[in-house]
Amino acid sequence: MTKLRHSVRAIVLDEDDRVLLCRHAIPGPAGATVVWAAPGGGVEPGETRLAALRRELHEEVGPVASAVEPLPVWRQQVVGPGYAAGYDGAVNDYFLLRVRSFAPRGAMTDQELAAEHIDGLRWWSLPEIAGYRGHDLFSPRDLATPLAALIADGPPAVPRALGP
Repeated sequence: MTKLRHSVRAIVLDEDDRVLLCRHAIPGPAGATVVWAAPGGGVEPGETRLAALRRELHEEVGPVASAVEPLPVWRQQVVGPGYAAGYDGAVNDYFLLRVRSFAPRGAMTDQELAAEHIDGLRWWSLPEIAGYRGHDLFSPRDLATPLAALIADGPPAVPRALGP
């Protein structure tokens, strides 16, 4: 039986269609792997997905005011080693939040964020993501493609399945 970690992530888009991403520096034997990912994290036992999303946003990026409830837009299931410690993989449910740009600063201290391997937050434009040629990775790896569709077409009627 496959044991998957259930997580929620927020696609936080500002008025200029920039997306807020967390910089994760994941330690490894050959040095850290840097992955830019939407803010979010695991759903605790007894917690709803939206409650988990609000908690994670409060902890990582601070209060996020949105005119509408978060809308489910993507679902990603990945199975394999390295996606979630103690699990066979993860299921990430992504929710869209449209906000006015803000300076992100969550309730967690820098030390608490570092314990979660988060060492930065940044607003990224779609052209910056699509044109990035550095060593850092994005999660999902082809973030530019579903993000472009989300910006152009708005939320899908049902959450779109994503690859790793």
